[in-house]
Formats: sequence, structure tokens, C-alpha cells
Amino acid sequence: MTTFVDRVELHVAAGNGGHGCASVHREKFKPLGGPDGGNGGRGGDVILTVEQSVTTLLDYHHSPHRKATNGKPGEGGNRSGKDGQDLVLPVPDGTVVLDKAGNVLADLVGQGTSYVAAQGGRGGLGNAALASARRKAPGFALLGVPGDLQDIVLELKTVADVALVGYPSAGKSSLISVLSAAKPKIADYPFTTLVPNLGVVTAGSTVYTIADVPGLIPGASQGKGLGLEFLRHVERCSVLVHVLDTATLESERDPVSDLDVIEEELKQYGGLDRRPRIVVLNKIDVPDGKDLAEMVRPDLEARGYRVFEVSAVAHLGLKELSFALADLVAKARAARPAEEATRIVIRPKAVDDAGFTVTREEAEGEPLFRVRGEKPERWVRQTDFNNDEAVGYLADRLNRLGVEEELMKAGARSGDGVAIGPEDNAVVFDWEPTVMAGAEMLGRRGEDHRFEAPRPAAQRRRDREAERDESSREFDGFEPF
Repeated sequence: MTTFVDRVELHVAAGNGGHGCASVHREKFKPLGGPDGGNGGRGGDVILTVEQSVTTLLDYHHSPHRKATNGKPGEGGNRSGKDGQDLVLPVPDGTVVLDKAGNVLADLVGQGTSYVAAQGGRGGLGNAALASARRKAPGFALLGVPGDLQDIVLELKTVADVALVGYPSAGKSSLISVLSAAKPKIADYPFTTLVPNLGVVTAGSTVYTIADVPGLIPGASQGKGLGLEFLRHVERCSVLVHVLDTATLESERDPVSDLDVIEEELKQYGGLDRRPRIVVLNKIDVPDGKDLAEMVRPDLEARGYRVFEVSAVAHLGLKELSFALADLVAKARAARPAEEATRIVIRPKAVDDAGFTVTREEAEGEPLFRVRGEKPERWVRQTDFNNDEAVGYLADRLNRLGVEEELMKAGARSGDGVAIGPEDNAVVFDWEPTVMAGAEMLGRRGEDHRFEAPRPAAQRRRDREAERDESSREFDGFEPF
């Protein structure tokens, strides 16, 4: 049964925003008290938070679909809907968040650091919030925005000070078991260790963590064996320890060639060139192992390596090794910044970004102009297309954003199709250019002059003046019962 998982694909869904409410206040002797529809509640976010007690991504391997709660709709009497509850997902220290394309979204290091993986949808505004001096009694409210749907990849990169690397059965698990209180599985066959093991070592006043990275063989950086799966756990380690087997039974292997193979794999993986290295010649308790260690030690020291001869079984040379590692770890910590904050990748918009794009396409031989952008797509999702006044309000917002002007520049003509949103979820309509959008031209609820036959410009101007005079005398078209 799997007990350790360091890479999962997670499907997260934030909560949807609640719909706004369109309501008119009524009470005895006050039949028309004005709009009092409340706003919808915000949908809950999905938040990844580092928790030190969590050491694996196993829970998300078994349950990869997670969803936050939705916001509640608004109600009359200016009562706003309740916000959805955020869903907090604990992850191990050192978790990297990537998108499906492999781009890093966040690198979570340190207790309590967090990242919003999916943002809850906005609640729709009620008609009380939409009221203005010109639109005193809106007969519509905005719908809630759906929450984000994200497919993300979580990768765990072990946060340790020292990494033990080497061939299978070189004695890495035995070494970590005698240097620390870790109890890894130890046996006399290759690939005994299938997951990284962590141990805590105390040497004088320095306390550091040591990790046993399994599965490194020739071709590990290209995915052979278990190397590619666990090489990521070496990335955060400050010191690398080459554990070389001086008592191997394979005739074609020796400590120097083993070192060259592992160094080549680390080089191919990338990003590990400047890490300090120590060479440990293990199993010197075996007579042939002691002789081989003494034979290859001068060659390794000539390459600039600091070499230690140890035996994990006989507990030889361990004290010197642990204090040497403590010294390197202390120097690495002193060279780091005082605090290492979590890394979240932010991709700001360009300063000349209009917030939307207009592209021309062909659909069944007819021109189709597609509008893409965060604001236009959100506004479309918030619109109740069964309400003419809400449609007019949407047109005003698009017009103020400059969508109509861009459509004209792109060559759109009256009657051409316009789609707002992606291909699989777009709102398509026939475009009719207007001088002024509809909601501000509405004299009564549910009426929109853009849907009437074209009128001369002088007539339209007189009608607007008459509507302004009327709105100053009446309550936006409503009359007392």
C-alpha cells in the first residue's frame, strides 16, 4: 500500500458567488419604499497552506477533487447573502505548485505560508447597490460569478540540509539510521528504499536534517529507475554527501566510477553544481573495503573532495563525519538571507492592456468577432438575459470599456455576430452599433430603446431630454398603488 506520495494532480473548484436580489421595499402607507435587494455572498476560496505535521501528499492522491462552498443569494430588506467558507488544504513544507503546462505558480516554504489555488466567485450586486441618481429603482440584480476551476500539480521537494546520494545498496539507509533516530528499511538488495527518509542529527550546538535520496543509477536524470522521481528532493539541500560502496560485489564497479556516474546524473538534472560535497567511503569494516578505501582516497582528495572513511555497521568514523556536516550546514545557513519567504510567481498585465481583445473569426462562412477579457466575460456571466434592463446595463458597461469602439475598428458591421467568452462557453448575439448604450436610456423598467426601430438623431435627442425631465418628476416609472 502506498504510504508516501510526492507528486499529485489536484482538481480544485472554488465556490460560486451568490446571486443578487431584486426587491422593492413595501410596508403599510409606504407602498414603494425603494429598492432593498441585498448582495450575494462571495464564494469560498481554495487555499494551500504549509503545515509542518503534514509530510506527504497521500490524502490528495486518494481524493484529488476538492471544492469550496458557494455563497448564499441576497434577500430583500438589504440582507446580503452569507459568504462561502474557504477550503484550507494543508500541504508539506517545500511543496511546489505548478500548472498543467509545468509553469511554477508558487513555491511554499515555511510554516503557515499559503497560496490561493482557486479564487471564489464574486457575489452579484442587489438592486439596492445598483441604484443611482439616474437609475433610482433598478428592476434587476447581477448574478453571482462562478468560482475558479483549476487543475494544478503539487510536487514535494524535501526541505533538508544534507542529502545522501549514491548507488542502491551503498549504505545510505544504514548511515542515516546511525546518524539520527530515523528507522528506514534496511536489506541486502537494491532499491530497498523506495521513498526519501528524513532524520535529525545533533552535532554540538548545530541541529540539522539529513535526507536519504533513493534510486540513483546511470540514466536517473532521464527517468531510469527511481532517480528522476526523487532527484527533486536534492534541490533544497545545502550539502551533498556521496556515499560510495567500498565492498561492492559487482566487478565492473568501483568507488571512483560510481562517483563519476552520480556526478554526471546530478549535472544532467541541473542546478546542483555549486553545492558543497563530501565523499563517504562506506563499509570499511569489511577487509577488502578498507583496502579499497585506502587505495582510492588519494585520487578523490586530488579532485578536491573531503573524504571520510566510515562504517555504519561498526559505527566507525561517524562522529567526525557528523561534525564536518554540521560545520558545512552552519556556513550555508549563515550565507542565506535571514528569512526565506515563500515564492509566488506574479505575472502583471502590460501597462497598455485594455483589459480585452477583439479578434475576427469565420463561422459557417460568416464573420464572427470574439471578445475575450476578464471583465467582459465576468459581466456577461453576471447578466440575466431574460431581463431587458439588465441587458441594457451590460451594454452600457461594455460601451464604457471601449468594446464597441474596438469592434468598429476591427471592421464589424451591423448584424455581424459577436461572441463574448471562450468557444465552449460564449454568449453570441447580433451586433447593432449604438451611439449610447441602453441602461441610461431606460425610462421604465424592462424597456430598452435599442430594441426599437431606428429614430432620427433629433428625435432621439428630444426623447432623452423628455426622459430626463420625467425621471426628475417621477420615481423612475413607478406609480403608487
